[in-house]
Amino acid sequence: MMWLRTAYIAVVLLVVTLVLLPLQLLGLAFNWHLRRRIPRIWHRIACHVLGIRVHVHGDLERAKPLMLAVNHASWKDILVLGSIADVVFIAKTEVRDWPVFGWLARLQKSIFVQREQKRSTGAQVSEIASRMADGEIVVLFPEGTTSDGNRVLPVKSSLFGAASTAADQVPGKLVYVQPVAIAYTRVQGMSMGRYHRVIAAWPGSITLVPHLLGIIKAGNIDVDVTFGDSIPFHNTDNRKRLTTDITSTIRSMLAFSLRGGWRNS
Repeated sequence: MMWLRTAYIAVVLLVVTLVLLPLQLLGLAFNWHLRRRIPRIWHRIACHVLGIRVHVHGDLERAKPLMLAVNHASWKDILVLGSIADVVFIAKTEVRDWPVFGWLARLQKSIFVQREQKRSTGAQVSEIASRMADGEIVVLFPEGTTSDGNRVLPVKSSLFGAASTAADQVPGKLVYVQPVAIAYTRVQGMSMGRYHRVIAAWPGSITLVPHLLGIIKAGNIDVDVTFGDSIPFHNTDNRKRLTTDITSTIRSMLAFSLRGGWRNS
């Protein structure tokens, strides 16, 4: 019964949050490395209770500083990526004030930026560079919004300005940008198809609560996460060329996953 599953998910996430919250608050207060690990635990449990089954293909780049450039289909992308690695997300400033999600984003110490500006402010870029130089893996959704899960929207090269400036501020004047494709492929073990992808994807036209209830009703959802080869990016490199290469790779990996490539290989 849907109401029973909804209650189960709510209770489990509430209990887990109450248990982990004091440790996370201490980690934030004293800047302990623990603050990076606790969100990963929370995200893994959230994926489990929501029935999100994550399949990882390829390897996370080991070299640092590292930025992940990822296609964006849903708020679930954060749960999925957060369950795989200790990452920090770049989010638009408005997210800070969202109910529940904004609070969780602040607890994870997300980096909030003014995306409508062509260039991030100096303070925002400096924070990104500082976090990357400190070994944190920064996640960027370069589309700037969510899609229907079937395609990659036009990528804004201006959003890679942070990588360019960060490369100028970190030792070696070099950062690594790794393309990552997230593809929601199956529901209850059956292929979704492009017209049913909306079950998992969250385009802007759908309000959050009905979408969340739809996820709970749908049951188990499979998601393929593909890590491509990272691109070394120097502070003097061309940002538009980086954007083109990243976009092409993400589109190719997404198309492969949506065609069932990983199921057939």
